[in-house]
Amino acid sequence: MATKLIYVADDELNIRELIKSFLVSAGFEVKTFANGNLLFNAFLDEKPDLIVLDIMMPGTDGLTLCTQIRETSVVPIIIVSARDSELDRITGITIGSDDYLVKPFSPVELVARINALFRRMAFDNKMDGLKSELSFNAMTINPKTREVLFRGATVDVSPTEYSFLLYLFEHQDRAVSREELLKNVWQFETQVDTRATDDVVKRLRKKLAATNVRIEAVWGFGFKLEEAVDASDK
Repeated sequence: MATKLIYVADDELNIRELIKSFLVSAGFEVKTFANGNLLFNAFLDEKPDLIVLDIMMPGTDGLTLCTQIRETSVVPIIIVSARDSELDRITGITIGSDDYLVKPFSPVELVARINALFRRMAFDNKMDGLKSELSFNAMTINPKTREVLFRGATVDVSPTEYSFLLYLFEHQDRAVSREELLKNVWQFETQVDTRATDDVVKRLRKKLAATNVRIEAVWGFGFKLEEAVDASDK
């Protein structure tokens, strides 16, 4: 099995070197960057298997960089930050990161989370391979390949967007509440701000605009898949 490549961006040299030493000891190849711009330039040349991003950095901050990467890639992203509120974590997850770690943290915990993320991805791929293809109008989701297709053309979605859309497809006969999505897609407790799902919906609506599938809001409750009746010729 090929060694997995991890990119780490943090403006503090000692933190970069500490993280690198632990990840290298765990068997990963690691490249470190002093800011988000340097990481993004490297990302354009070579795609890593996972990215670790600090939020507060000179130049492009971690949240903005996460959003930029999600426009073209589904690479796993772990955000590390001194911000420790539930809302900060929700913001990180809803813009496309796969985990959120609060500073100061143990490098051993970061290694454990990275290994857990890779194991979860492998497990999800295995379980998805056992599921049947799902369809809604002219759109299909193939769990075996984790592909979203509209009339044979790929619709690029992030892991978070994929999980969100898959859940709606699996429950397309009814409206799904925000609380249910937070609990079953992201494992958040129901008392957190349920508007966190709205950011994912906004991104997905843009990506589905040229299809005949719409994610409609059910006022005061959640969301439901609907057919775009005027999009049959698109």
